[in-house]
Amino acid sequence: MSDPKQESKFEVNKTYAEINARIKAGEAVVVTADEMTDIVRQEGPVEAARRVDVVTTGTFSTMCSSGVFLNFGQTNPTIKAQKVWINKVSAYAGIAAIDIYLGATEPAEHDPLNQVYPGDFRYGGGHVIEDLVAGKAVFLEAKAYPTDCYANTKCKKEITLAEMPYALLCNPRNAYQNYNCAVNLSDKIVYTYMGTLKPNCRNANYCSAGQLSPLLNDPLYRTIGIGTRIFLGGGVGYVTFRGTQHNPGAPRGDNGVPTRPAGTLMVQGDLKKMSADWLRGVSLRGYGTSLAVGLGIPIPILNEDMARFTGVSDEEIFTHVVDYGHDYTNGIARHYGKVSYAQLKSGEIEVAGQKVPTAPLSSLPGARKIAETLKGWIQSGKFHLGEPVDNLPSADFSFNPEK
Repeated sequence: MSDPKQESKFEVNKTYAEINARIKAGEAVVVTADEMTDIVRQEGPVEAARRVDVVTTGTFSTMCSSGVFLNFGQTNPTIKAQKVWINKVSAYAGIAAIDIYLGATEPAEHDPLNQVYPGDFRYGGGHVIEDLVAGKAVFLEAKAYPTDCYANTKCKKEITLAEMPYALLCNPRNAYQNYNCAVNLSDKIVYTYMGTLKPNCRNANYCSAGQLSPLLNDPLYRTIGIGTRIFLGGGVGYVTFRGTQHNPGAPRGDNGVPTRPAGTLMVQGDLKKMSADWLRGVSLRGYGTSLAVGLGIPIPILNEDMARFTGVSDEEIFTHVVDYGHDYTNGIARHYGKVSYAQLKSGEIEVAGQKVPTAPLSSLPGARKIAETLKGWIQSGKFHLGEPVDNLPSADFSFNPEK
């Protein structure tokens, strides 16, 4: 049988097994995505691929499509829960006797919502998750109808995460690959999941760590797939499927990076091993509650293409400016220019000839800390790479050798 490396189109060829062996031996060269940008710029993708084994990425931002599967333990007599609340936040109980799912965006019962506009949404599912990982006791209430094998009809108790038999963070859609830059072209203030937007385009909000963001460093999902091992909520997690709204067919630049919202990931991990530093309840005025999630992904540099991808800079990553005052809510696919993340991070962009201040919803210091933490885990041999068992749906792309 011929050696597949001899048939490769790449000058540099590495395998997961080889890189993991170097990690185990303490010999792997690991850099953050910020550092890789400089290395590729100075040395080129081929030399960068020879030198670097792993690039670490990170993002810390609000991710609404998040939640937890919990088993709250049986009662005596036993119960088959029909309705469940934790700290007055409703959880879904239509799974099994004492298995429930609590969503990050579920508001507390009796919250006035937007009846008093704009609502504050001071407590919801995301805050319950933060309280649990912080070690706080929460108050659980359950109601049920009786059966011969589950006679109990109600349960009230204080419980901590440590006392629960099982707790799994399971997020159907995280780590959005690029996202809109939001403005408001209407003449009234609007409250959105992109934050508060002033009228007449007086501010612009964006939500990505740019060159540090995981899927912007592997835009075609060549190494990030089902089974990829990741930093999740301060612990170890896994990519378990493509996320809801995964859209690999979004428009892309010459570097393969999408210019609109594109790929997403479904991720999960053991909640009991996570930290309130990286899972934080969020209140978005006039919109609702959510959860800020810390997520980082190591990217193996298998060849020079992966070096090119991970060497992307904020100057080379673009997104579109979208109006959330009218267009977005009415399903109008229109944009008002394209801006780079270098421009967004500068604090000011230009929209229709008007200078507009920008603000991030994603924490850049948090993203950097995650990438550095993951780098340390790998260098110390505490974290190895998980080779995907299957790929995520992708798009056709190849670098133009003439560019």
